Order: sequence, then C-alpha cells, then structure tokens
Amino acid sequence: MRPPSLTRRSAGTRSAGPSRPSSRPNHEVPAMPTATFRSAFVPHDLDAPVTGAPAGPLAGLTVAVKDMYDIAGAPTGGGSPDWLAAHPPAATHAAVVAKLLAAGATIMGKTVCDEFFFSVTGANAHYGTPVNPRAAGRMPGGSSAGSASAAASGICDAAIGSDTGGSVRIPAAFCGLYGLRPTHGRIDMTGAMAMAPSFDVGGWMAATPGVFRAVGPVLLGGRAVPTGIDKAIVLDDAFAEADPDIAALLRQAIAAMADRLPPIVPGAIAPDGFDPWREAFRIVQGREVWQVYGGFIESRQPRLGPGVRDRMAFAATVSEEDAAEAYAVKRRAAEWIGGVAQPGTVLVLPTAPCIAPKTDASGEGLESFRVRVMRLTCIAGMGGLPQLTVPVGTIAGCPVGLSFIGWAGGDEALLDLAVRLAPFMGAVG
Repeated sequence: MRPPSLTRRSAGTRSAGPSRPSSRPNHEVPAMPTATFRSAFVPHDLDAPVTGAPAGPLAGLTVAVKDMYDIAGAPTGGGSPDWLAAHPPAATHAAVVAKLLAAGATIMGKTVCDEFFFSVTGANAHYGTPVNPRAAGRMPGGSSAGSASAAASGICDAAIGSDTGGSVRIPAAFCGLYGLRPTHGRIDMTGAMAMAPSFDVGGWMAATPGVFRAVGPVLLGGRAVPTGIDKAIVLDDAFAEADPDIAALLRQAIAAMADRLPPIVPGAIAPDGFDPWREAFRIVQGREVWQVYGGFIESRQPRLGPGVRDRMAFAATVSEEDAAEAYAVKRRAAEWIGGVAQPGTVLVLPTAPCIAPKTDASGEGLESFRVRVMRLTCIAGMGGLPQLTVPVGTIAGCPVGLSFIGWAGGDEALLDLAVRLAPFMGAVG
C-alpha cells in the first residue's frame, strides 16, 4: 500500500473483484511512523487495499500479506527485484487471499520478506530490513519479516506469512506476536511461490489472541484431529539449546500458567541431538529450493544478497546421494517425532534460543544464529507438525516466545490453547 501521507488511511478503496460489493464501512488504520510503515511493505505494493465481502467472520479486520501470495492485478516478487521484473502481475488471487476476502477481510498490502524466503533474520539486501516495533535496533526475524512488523505495529489486525524453517515462528516471537505454523498440507498454497515444498506451509500472526484464533477456521483445510490436550511434555533438550536467561524466563512462564495447562512432565525429543535433523533439513531444503529456483538463477543471474547467495550456492551442490540420505533421515524423524506428539500431547520448547540479533549483525555471527535457530525450528518442520508460539515476556527489552508443538491435525487445539493462556502473556520478564 502506498500512503500519500502516514496519518490515517482508509482501507475500503478497492474491491476484490467486479462481482464483489464494497458496502461495509471503511476500516481506519492507526497512524504509524513513516519508517515503520514503509519498511514493512514492498515498494511495488498495491495502489489501494482490496476490500473483501461485506460480511463474514473477518469483516472489519485488516490483513497484510507476505509478498509470495498472488493478488490479482499485482506483481509477486518473493523478496527479489529480479524475479519481480521477470514475471507479470498475477491474474487471480492465491487461495489464501481468496479465502480471506471471502471471509470479509481487507487486504492492506504486500509485505517485505527475505529474498526467496531463504533466511530467518528479516534482512533484505534490496528492500531493507523491516522495523521491529517491539525491539528497537533489533531484527524482526524472517522470512515473514514485513508481516510481523505490520502486525506488531498495529498497521493491520493480522498478517499472513509462510513457514518452511521458522519463517512465521521466529518473526512472531521476535516481534511479540501470536503465530502458527500449521500442520503441513493444511493451508492451500495454490497461487503462492514455493520454497521447499516438503516443508512449506502458510501461516499467520496477530497481536491479540481473539484475532489470531478467528483466522484459523478461514484458512485451515484438510484433516483436523480434534481432541483435548491432556499432556504437556517440556523438552529439556530443547531448553538446553537456549541462552540461560531465555530458558529461565520460559520456565517461569510455564510455572505461572500451570493451572491452565494439562499435566506437565519433563522429557526429550532428539535421541542423537538436534544436529542430524538440522543437517538433513538443510540438505532437503537446499535440494528443493534449487529445484524450484535453480533454473531461474542459472539463466537470469539475479542479484542475491549475502547469506542468500551463499545458501543458494550450497543448494546447487546437493547431490542425489546426499538428498536421498537426507530424505531418509526426514522420514525417520517424522515417525519418531509424531510418535511422541500423539493426539492430546503438546511439546513445550523455546521458540528461539536467543533474542533477536541487532540490525547491524553480519557474517559469522548471523550464520551461528541461523544454526542455533534451526536446531529448534527443524523439529516441527521435520515432523510436519503444527507449532504455536505465544509471547510470554521480554529480556533486555526484546520479546521472547514460548512454543507448543501439537499433533498432526491438532491446529485447532493449539489455537484454543493460545486463547486460554492469553491472561499470562507478557506477565514475566
């Protein structure tokens, strides 16, 4: 969205299509600082917001959408100006966008993401780093960085991202939001750019539990496995990966909310440590991202930012043999993790092992950060399981998230859990 001024902006100025009326009152957007607003949205954004149906479960709510989902008449860039230049505007809405509009939401605009979604920091060498409204001078997390920035700023009520290796969970945690990586396959990704299809899933973030919960029935499809939560396993091996102050704060939060949790038991999830899973994830992700974008990169030689360039170079080298071994590890991991996360059981762990990096971090420091993050985020990814992150407090002024991994199809139970735990959010630290 391109605001002529950053005071207040009406959202009801463009209809979702010729047959969709735009009769409900305009939804006003709160005033936002110029830097925050402009950093969250791509420069090739919508000329005006797209209004949805006049009634529906999301009527009156505004939503920002990651620049990987097609919006009819608008280009989709995936964080890469060269990809943007090589592709025409979308002819139709992505399935996620169409569902939001049919439910009455207004699409505010397209948000900045890490290029080709190949990072968890939120830094984009071409469009800049979206502001983290909850932690000055800190990265917002990625790759759904602009979505998190917009939701945390109050620019929108909810924001849509995607999650392959943590791209909803990490920015939600770093920006103090509720976030969900759904069960793999439960979000229709038609009309969305891919990254690594074995792991890709749409997801969303919101600052309030009510809005966060309301988006679920609109977007979640596929097979739900509805059951109550009767056990919470605190993953001691995952907590051991976190900085001591992070682990202490999160354990304090768990104790504070114990009355609203099922019986809590200690446990562990990775019998051989997290690195074998993380490395298999890295290889499968590399293999698949190169299958998706390798031809474009070889033929067009696009400009790639640091980090992304190195990871794409690695992706190009993944052999058939290495990929086969990594897929075998993935299958075994999915069976093992799913065997622990049975229906009715949630796994409790830090969303991230540390607070958000400073915006001037670079080089080896960021690569070390990525490795640490992926040790934790690969659990749900390898298992294809849903993961909820909730904001529980701060350390050094930076938000900290606590995560719950559920069973396959247990997404709705996690959304209900988020609402149940809401009174305790932000109460520690």
